[in-house]
Amino acid sequence: MICRGNSPIPIPISDMAQGIPSWLNIDFTERILRLAEDDSTVQVIDIFTKPATAKGDNYTSDMIRVTVEFTRNQGVKKGVNEKKSLIFKFEPIEGGTRQELIQKIQIFDTEISMMTVTLKKMSDMLGTRLCARVYHVRMERPLCLIMEDLAVEGFRMADRQAGLDLTHSMIAIKGLARLHAASVALCEKEPKHKGMYRKGFFSDEYPEEMFQFITYAGQGLIAAMEGWEDVDKSYAEKLKKLVPHIYSKGITITKRRDDDFNVINHGDCWVNNMLFRYDENSKPIEHIFVDFQLSLYGSPSIDLHYFFNTSLNEDVYDNHMDDLYEEYLRVLSATMKQLGCKTQPITIEELHRVLRRMGLCALVASMTVLPLILVDKGDVKDIQELMDKDCMTAHPGFTNAAYRKIMSKRLVKFDEMGLLEP
Repeated sequence: MICRGNSPIPIPISDMAQGIPSWLNIDFTERILRLAEDDSTVQVIDIFTKPATAKGDNYTSDMIRVTVEFTRNQGVKKGVNEKKSLIFKFEPIEGGTRQELIQKIQIFDTEISMMTVTLKKMSDMLGTRLCARVYHVRMERPLCLIMEDLAVEGFRMADRQAGLDLTHSMIAIKGLARLHAASVALCEKEPKHKGMYRKGFFSDEYPEEMFQFITYAGQGLIAAMEGWEDVDKSYAEKLKKLVPHIYSKGITITKRRDDDFNVINHGDCWVNNMLFRYDENSKPIEHIFVDFQLSLYGSPSIDLHYFFNTSLNEDVYDNHMDDLYEEYLRVLSATMKQLGCKTQPITIEELHRVLRRMGLCALVASMTVLPLILVDKGDVKDIQELMDKDCMTAHPGFTNAAYRKIMSKRLVKFDEMGLLEP
């Protein structure tokens, strides 16, 4: 039970998770809802909170679903009862290594800029939304984005462990192409957006912990490979020499080249950072991205490598990559033409050239993100555990049977591409 303002009358509120800030109360929620609905008659009766994601679905933030019970006047009707669901996305609320790291790398600042400025303008250009609607941003620590709850409209995550089938992959690649095309149009009109997103997954501005995470992941893969009898032992030896330098190589290859075709990349383009809406036959009919904390202006191959090497099921990865490339380029070109872009879209030949040049992104995604996706749900670790060397190098995702099967094949391909050379 809490009280509204100075009123002595207690107002019921549901049990909240430990650590939820005291300001997340009825008064604050009422102010936000009045602004969002542009309705001063809104009066919040109660709010109910629960976690919005499960462990392993989200690593860098705390997501809370807040169901709001409220009344408002509708014409001659007074005090009509309604409910609304909101998502409160926080920087880590509890103090500790996780909170310190996220605040140091400032990825929430990136997401706030993307969702309140850049994506809003891109969505207006397209005439369709590219992300959830933002109701409010609280800039005091912990930073908090307050957004619409897309689950209310039927959006949900796909199964991360199963990977995306061809139908899901096609609708996702179309969404990625539209995102990239709209970013080209926006950057032509407002070039300042090119300089707003410069970090991504690799950056010399990040603290040492980011370098350590990738190093520990590499060491975890190497340790797991000792038990892989059917894998060439030379791969592990090459990785031992490569891993200490892999982060600096990542910084080098992802640096923007102005003579390349560039877009604003989502930057963290994997299955859990996109939602799908389905028809009555469980067929995906709409796709939307979430989580824009690692957005980066640079080659579209960053997003393509990340997506292909983390999120596709085995059949799509082995047999339909060319189909996905063709669909990406078709939608990219059509959308850029629709938006009147002066920039010429990248050709298939140019795309394959830059994909080869930036192939290290495929290796890093397979080495760092894929084991976290395929790990059994009971073995999921949080980001604070992943920053610990002993925990990360012994992460059960590396010994997962599905991961071993996939990486046994990919290591052959990566070696043929020269990606395992230090």
